[in-house]
Amino acid sequence: MENITSVGDILTLERLKITTESSVPVFVVLLLIYIFIVVSNIGLVVLIFRTRSLQQPMYLLLCNMSINDVFGATIVVPEMLRDLLISDSERLVRYADCAVQAFCVHLHASASHTVLIIMAFDRYVAICRPLRYAGVMTSGTVAVLSASAWGTALLMVAILVGLSVRLSRCRSVISNLFCDNASLVKLSCESVLTNQVYGLGYTVVLLGSSIGSVVLTYLRIAVVCLRSKNKSMNGQALRTCGTHLAVYVILLVSGFLIVILHRFPQLADHRKVAAAMGHVALPALNAIIYGLQIKQVRNQQLKRINVR
Repeated sequence: MENITSVGDILTLERLKITTESSVPVFVVLLLIYIFIVVSNIGLVVLIFRTRSLQQPMYLLLCNMSINDVFGATIVVPEMLRDLLISDSERLVRYADCAVQAFCVHLHASASHTVLIIMAFDRYVAICRPLRYAGVMTSGTVAVLSASAWGTALLMVAILVGLSVRLSRCRSVISNLFCDNASLVKLSCESVLTNQVYGLGYTVVLLGSSIGSVVLTYLRIAVVCLRSKNKSMNGQALRTCGTHLAVYVILLVSGFLIVILHRFPQLADHRKVAAAMGHVALPALNAIIYGLQIKQVRNQQLKRINVR
């Protein structure tokens, strides 16, 4: 039987391999992107809640995505910025703090999928059941859908990380730029079969329900648009659904890339960059896609600029 050795509560995180000369430019770029993420997403939420014409289910549900993007970036980016300034010292973190960060990282990723599911449902009702839209998508329904998206993600992630926290530890190095569930599991030398089974089930349920609902929803929308001769309605459907699909495809590709790279230890540096980009590039792209390509939001922004 394998001996299990207990280690202390202080863990070491791996670094992003960049030269000393590159640390300042990387810091500046990362800081600017983070500021853009926070300002643009919070500004979008404030604009929607302050503008009566934008207080519609589609835009209210969009607020969930903006809040989640700020949350996801804030979990990781400030810590990365700090580490770039103290590049000569070790990256140390307490185990409890590491577990909290892992929980938040997976909550952000899971909520990204569950929120996009309810946004797909909103587009389905709006395009395929337009006469029933006002009756179905009430403020109460929006609140219930939002609570369900966050509650489902919260429960699934709590179990995922809870199963990892119960494990004894024989290692003290986190093989990532930040803490996530896979890194917590790798700290243990005991059997992790339960974690692997639940982790696989968690991934299958989350991605399966996400992909299934989005594919079925947009196939139905495509059928309705093909049968309709209303060019104006079809154009509007393409605009609103196109932004949603663009965000979803980017999220899906990013998630699959990180999962695949976890299976190849020799590509650890590529995995670190991909994982970091999931908390930097995706929130920034979402803000651009939703904030600039949604016509009504863009018009409201331009009006405010002109008034000033």
